[in-house]
Amino acid sequence: MRAGYAINGRYQVIKTLGEGGMANVYLAHDLILDRDVAVKLLRLDLRDDSAAVRRFHREADSLIKLDDPHIVDIFDIGEDQGMQYIVMEYVKGMDLKRYIAQNAPLSYEKAVAIMNQILVAVREAHQHGIVHRDLKPQNILLDEAGNVKITDFGIAIAVAEETMTRTNTLMGSVHYISPEQARGSMITQQSDIYSLGIILFELLTGHVPYDGETAVSIALKHYRSQMPSLRKDDPDIPQALENVVLHATAKDRRERYQSVTEMQLDLETCLDPKRKDALPWRPKKIVEEETKVLPDLSEKLAKSDLELEKTLDLGKISQVTKKAKVKSFKRRYLIGIGCVLVIILLSYFYLIPKDVSVPALKGLSQKQALQLLEAKQLEIGKITYQYDKNYPKGQVTFTSPQKGTTVKQNTKIALTLSKGAPLVTFGDYRRRNYTDVSRRLRKQGVVVKKEERYSDSVAKGEIIAQSIAAKKKVALSETTVTFTVSKGQNLAGMTDLSGFSLKEVKAYARECGLELIVKKVKVTSSEEVDTVIAQDPPVGTFVQEGDVLEVTIGTKGATGSKYYKQEEE
Repeated sequence: MRAGYAINGRYQVIKTLGEGGMANVYLAHDLILDRDVAVKLLRLDLRDDSAAVRRFHREADSLIKLDDPHIVDIFDIGEDQGMQYIVMEYVKGMDLKRYIAQNAPLSYEKAVAIMNQILVAVREAHQHGIVHRDLKPQNILLDEAGNVKITDFGIAIAVAEETMTRTNTLMGSVHYISPEQARGSMITQQSDIYSLGIILFELLTGHVPYDGETAVSIALKHYRSQMPSLRKDDPDIPQALENVVLHATAKDRRERYQSVTEMQLDLETCLDPKRKDALPWRPKKIVEEETKVLPDLSEKLAKSDLELEKTLDLGKISQVTKKAKVKSFKRRYLIGIGCVLVIILLSYFYLIPKDVSVPALKGLSQKQALQLLEAKQLEIGKITYQYDKNYPKGQVTFTSPQKGTTVKQNTKIALTLSKGAPLVTFGDYRRRNYTDVSRRLRKQGVVVKKEERYSDSVAKGEIIAQSIAAKKKVALSETTVTFTVSKGQNLAGMTDLSGFSLKEVKAYARECGLELIVKKVKVTSSEEVDTVIAQDPPVGTFVQEGDVLEVTIGTKGATGSKYYKQEEE
C-alpha cells in the first residue's frame, strides 16, 4: 500500500508499521477526526481465502466486545475495493519483546507492574468468554508513558466455540504455547495463563525458558521438560515471585491458577516482606483411585433370602417390600423435583441481562455505532440531531449513557448525531480593520486570505472588498474568504522605469493602481529592444490610484499601442 493513498477516502496511509503472514499494518491519518490510527489490511492474496477472512473478522469481533484501557481500541471496520480492513488505536511506542531486549534485566517492581497491566487486560477478555491463544511479548505494546496495550486477537476464540487445535498444527508462537496447545488438545483460559507465566519468566530473566533448533523440539520441551529455575539466573529473586511463574506454568492445567484474577492476587503480594520466607511451590499430586473389583455376593444374597423366609412370615415380607417401594418412589420424586428446580434456576440465570459497558461511539456513523452496540447486546434508543462544528454531518457527537457507563444488556443508548457546522450570515466587513476581523474569524474556523492594494478612499489596514457576499449563509468552519486590504494612498513619486520589461511595468502599474498604456516603437539599438525607453508622467511625479501611466517600449517588430486595465495580467 503506497503512502498517500486514502483508504475508503478517509484513512490516509503514512507508512508501514509491520507485515505479517495474514495482514499488514499501516500508520494512517484519519482525515475526518484529524488523528493518527493503525490500519490492519488483510493481504490481497488472501481476500478469497474464507478461513483467512473469517479469522480476520474474528479479531474485529473480539476487539469490539472488549473495553479496557490495556486493550487497543477498535474505531472502524470495513472494505475498500475488496480490501478488508480494521482501524485501531495507534500506540506510539514499542512492543514488549523489544522493550525487554533494551532494558533487561528489569527490576522486580517494574516486571510486576507491567505484568499486572497485562493481567488486567487478559482478565477483561476472559470475563467476556474470549481466550486469546497467542499471548506473547510481540503482541503486547508499550506506549511512551509505559502503559500496556494488548493487540492481535487474530486467533482468539470464544470459550463456547470449539477450542481444539488442528492436528499437527501449533496455534500461536511456539515459545509461549501451553503443553495442551503443543499436543493439539483442548484449549481453555488456563492455556492463556501458561503463556502469561512464560512472559513473566522472560520479564525477570530477559530470555524464554525453552529454546531449540526447531519448533517441534521447543514444543516437546513445553510438556516434557521441567521449568528452569529462575534462581539460576538470579539467586536473589523472592521465592514468592518465582512461585507465581511455577504456579502459572504447571504442566497439568488443573494445577495452574484457575483464573487470571487468582494469579493477579498472588502477584500483587509476592514482593510483600511478609512472604519472604515462602516455600517453593510444588504441584499437588493427583492420585486417581484404582478401580476396585467387587466380590461375588450372589451366594450370600441367596442365603440371606432363605434365612429371611424362615424368619419372617409372608405378611411381614409384603409390608417390607411395600415400604421399600414407597421410599423408592419418594426418592425418585424428590430427585425429579430437584432437577426441575436446577433447570429453572439455570434458565433464569442465563436470561438475566449481564452488565456491559457503553462503548466509545463519538465520531462514528449511525451504522458503525449500531454494529458496536449490537456486539455488546445493546440497542439504539432515541436519536436527536444538533449542529456541531467539531463533527461532520451524520457522526455521533454524544451518547446517553456516556462511554464507560455500566448498563444491563438490551439497554437502549440514546444518540445525538451531528447536523454539521451551523449556518450563519457571513457579514459585511468592509471599512473594518483587517487584523481584528481576521483574528476573530480564524477563531471560528474560517480560512482567511489577504490581498493588498493602494486606495485613496480607504485607510491603510482596512478592508476594501471581500470575496463572500455579506448576506450569504455559510458554515464558518468550512469557509475560506479573501479580503482586499488597503495599503493607503500611493504617495511615492514615479519610479524611473527605464530598462523595465513589459512584465515588470505591468506589475508596477498593478501595485500602484495605475491604468497602463503601452506604445511600441522601432529602435536600432539592441539594448533598447523589449525595454522601456520613455515614460509619462516623468520620474518623481506624485501619482495616485487611477492615474494613467504611459510607457514607450523599443521593438524590432510591429509598432502600435495598447491599453491595460489594472486587473489585466
